Amino acid sequence: MTQPVVTARNLSRHYESGGGMFSQRQVVRALSEASFSIDPGKTLAVVGESGCGKSTLARLITLIEEPTAGEFTICGTPGVPENWDSLRSQVQIVFQDPYGSLNLRHRVGSIIEEPLKIKRPDMPAAERASKAREMMEMVGLRPEHYDRFPHMFSGGQRQRIAIARALILEPKLLVLDEPVSALDLSIQSQVLNLLLDLQERMELAYLFISHDLSVVRHVADDVVVMYLGRPVERGSKEAVFGAPRHPYTVALLSATPSADPTRHRNRIKLEGELPSPLDIPAGCPFAPRCWKAQDRCRTERPELGDAAHAAACFYPEGTETA
Repeated sequence: MTQPVVTARNLSRHYESGGGMFSQRQVVRALSEASFSIDPGKTLAVVGESGCGKSTLARLITLIEEPTAGEFTICGTPGVPENWDSLRSQVQIVFQDPYGSLNLRHRVGSIIEEPLKIKRPDMPAAERASKAREMMEMVGLRPEHYDRFPHMFSGGQRQRIAIARALILEPKLLVLDEPVSALDLSIQSQVLNLLLDLQERMELAYLFISHDLSVVRHVADDVVVMYLGRPVERGSKEAVFGAPRHPYTVALLSATPSADPTRHRNRIKLEGELPSPLDIPAGCPFAPRCWKAQDRCRTERPELGDAAHAAACFYPEGTETA
């Protein structure tokens, strides 16, 4: 049986906020009880509104921050701070902004080689350059791009540079934090197809952070839907898109644009505002905006469970709410 590249159990990250002479510090529960695993060659997409905890999860898995609670492993090794240095070669990240994630003062070759200089300082310069050029070719960049500066490239080309830099250490897991949201639609498809091709060639595992469900439908194998820092639905792409169970997932899918003008869509407009992470409601966090909420939902918090297709809801879609 293939060992998962990453396995997480009840990952949580809380922050303290405010406080002063006459007030107590408050706790922001940015992420709570996230559990998942990703096998080699597979993509797990994490979706939800802004502020739902997607990027916080990315920072934990890429060893930028330590979880407040819970645990995770990368290639079987616990992701605790004493292992971070050795694990950082196994997990890399591609950021959302291809303009801000590259040093404009450095040439492309130097940018791609930088991880090798840090993690493999004994590697000869000629070998580093050869490996960087090989990676450039793999992501669709030409040899003459090696000595150019990032400002000379389009957004799509810059994202290819960022992908080459992330892959130069041959990681097992790539965290993709909204990797195409800053690109034109025509370029988005090119970069997504590149990522899928690289995944197949290198047996990469992807943690794909996105709010765009049309993109997720194209690239994901499994999906986790987040709301206010908590996973509320988890399952295969086919299950989540084909038969969503949590009302929040149903509302998200109803708002996804369709290219078919003949397809009828019942748009669900959520009432009320997203609650503050400083004051999460008792019971189900989605209850104040949910059209299926009952008294039980306002006092008890539903658990997600371990089923292959699970939803943290007392009255999932397909059941009566009487």
